[in-house]
Amino acid sequence: MSVTIDQESGMLSRQAMDIENMRDRFVTSNGLYTFPSPSFEALEKNLFFLLSNSKEIKFDSKYSMKPEYLSHDEYNTNILWQLLMYVNNVFCKEEFILSNVTVPSFTSIITICQDNFPKRKSSELEEVDW
Repeated sequence: MSVTIDQESGMLSRQAMDIENMRDRFVTSNGLYTFPSPSFEALEKNLFFLLSNSKEIKFDSKYSMKPEYLSHDEYNTNILWQLLMYVNNVFCKEEFILSNVTVPSFTSIITICQDNFPKRKSSELEEVDW
């Protein structure tokens, strides 16, 4: 049985360090929640912290255009591939071919997620008129 996109997003959303938790949520006038494209403002604010708690490793060719593989090998989860691309100043997977790669420590990622991205109650969400 194959996993649907809805099921996969539900499974990933339960993981505390998912980058999806770093975006803001809004509620529409019809009561449906919308999840806009992730705002990297939160990551920008913590970029220096992530970089100062990082290691630089030699890039292995098996990770070429596959940041999710590096995420899996470094963090034992593939959901942090976007963060790896961001801290390495890579804007699309096709450009993920580097000589060295910066890898933030897992502890620093957990720290910024716990400190800065608490889940808001639905009553606290800003309403957006569509």
